[in-house]
This record gives sequence, structure tokens and C-alpha cells, in this order.
Amino acid sequence: MQTFEALVKKFEAYLQEHTPFPLTPENLYEPCRYFLSLGGKRVRPVLCLMSNELFGEISADAWHAAMGIELFHNFTLIHDDIMDKAPLRRGKTTVHERNGLTAGILCGDVMNIFAYAALGRIQQNLPTLLQLFNQTAIEVCEGQQLDMDFESREDIRIEDYLHMIRLKTSVLLACSLQMGAIIGHASEEDSRLLYEFGVNLGLAFQLRDDYLDAFGAEAETGKQQGGDILAHKKTYLYLKALELANDLQRENIQQLQRVMSTEKVQDMLQMFRETGAEDACKEAVAQYSQQAFSALNSIQIEEDRKKPLRDLANYLLHRKS
Repeated sequence: MQTFEALVKKFEAYLQEHTPFPLTPENLYEPCRYFLSLGGKRVRPVLCLMSNELFGEISADAWHAAMGIELFHNFTLIHDDIMDKAPLRRGKTTVHERNGLTAGILCGDVMNIFAYAALGRIQQNLPTLLQLFNQTAIEVCEGQQLDMDFESREDIRIEDYLHMIRLKTSVLLACSLQMGAIIGHASEEDSRLLYEFGVNLGLAFQLRDDYLDAFGAEAETGKQQGGDILAHKKTYLYLKALELANDLQRENIQQLQRVMSTEKVQDMLQMFRETGAEDACKEAVAQYSQQAFSALNSIQIEEDRKKPLRDLANYLLHRKS
């Protein structure tokens, strides 16, 4: 079994060798190559490879699936940047800022089509894999729409937020794992357990991200503390604080949410502490982490073969940035 780090290097080499974009028309394909060159953790495609390796040698079909997953993920990022009017991605200029809105839209569109072309090279179980992938792609779009809807809604509950991040973040992680398992001829139960592992890992990961945005040290996260607060995002911490607050605290939180100044960050963090939202968020991360590891433990594979997945999950869930 190979480590996550080893497989990331192999996938990067595979991506370089098999990047599908031709040279012309340059204004369509150069932005695609640029965006892929920005890097990223490559978590989703490598989860597919790691899952596949649980059940034997990594197959050619798993590499095709990993490529399709990564291209689809990058397509969603390009269009997310457009919707968010984001100037930067991974510290570099976004495609729509660098090449214009039309190029950004077309670059995302064609990358999505090339994702399906990569999947189309899979030799076995393609109908089952496409059904899973298509359902996941629909859910990711639903999650993005809900995230945008939440910006103007005031009636969001914790359950709504968890449903949104499950769709926007978790299901693609789960899909990546399950696709690797299906390609590896895993049992239906082991395939299901890997999907459950991915869903709960994604939920814990996103809640940990919410926590780090608020309470992480800037020197470690590399981000401005309270970025979500300044962007008026309705995160788990914000929603939980409203749920646990008394009337006076709730009024203070709602007033702070409307304040535009950076000075509000420390006041909002104090509200998160006083209401118990900070502790509740940490407890939720622990709860979903436990559910993820419980699913992983139940997979009928030797423990030493699961170690790379376990190590990766521990890293993602205990990171400080």
C-alpha cells in the first residue's frame, strides 16, 4: 500500500503526461492548462486510487476515474470562482480575472466535458460508475446553489447547513472512494462503507475548516482570522451560536453579523465562546470523525492495508491550516 504523498506524486506525473487539452484554440485550452498548473492537494483523485488499492493493484480504470474526478473538481472551482467573483485561487489569479469571463465559462465547460471523456475510457462497470458520478455531480451543483441561497436567507438551521456541506463537499469525496472500490471489485458492503467513510470525513473536514477560520492562528493557517465572519457567512459556528444564545446574546450576534468593520471579529468570536458554539463545533468534528473511522474499521480488509487512508484522514482532521 502506498502513502497519500507517494500517490500524489504519481498522480501529478500522470496528469502532466495525460493532460487532455490540445494546443488550439489557444484562448480556450491555455486557461485550462493554467488552472490545472495551480496545483492543489489532489485529495479526491488520490482517494480514488487509494480506495482501489485496498482491493489489489491500482488498475488503468482507476487512473481514468481519478483523472475524470480531478477534471470535474477543477471545473466546479472555475465556475465557483466566477459566482463568488473571486480574484485569487491558491494565491494566483483566477481564470475569469486573468482571461475574461467568457474564457472562464468556456474553460469550465470544456473541462467538464473532458472529465466525462476520461471516464469514458473505463473498461469495466462503466454504467454503474457513471450513474454514481452523475448523481454526485448533480448533488454538487445543488450544494453550490444552496450555499448561494443561504447568503440571503435568515431562516437557516444547523440541519440545513449540514445538508449543504454534505452536497457541496462530502459527496465528491465519498464518490471518489466508492468509484475506486467498485473498480477494485469490492463487495457491495465494503463499497457502501467507503462511501459512508467519505461522507463523514467530508463533514468533519468542513466543520474543522469552519473552526480554523475562526480560531486558527493566522501564522499557521496562512489566512486572515475570521474571514468567514467578515464575509458574513452563516457557518456552523454562527448558526450554533444563534441556536444556543439567550435573547440578549442572539440580538448581539445578529447585530454583529450586519457590521462591516474588521473590528467585529473578536466580538463575534467572544459570542461563539460564550454561547458554547466553539465547544459544540469541536464536538461535531469529533462526532463525524468517529463515524468516519467506524465505517473504515468495518471494511473487511486487513488493517495494514487501511493505514494510508487512516493516516490521511487523521491529517485532514487534525491539520492546523
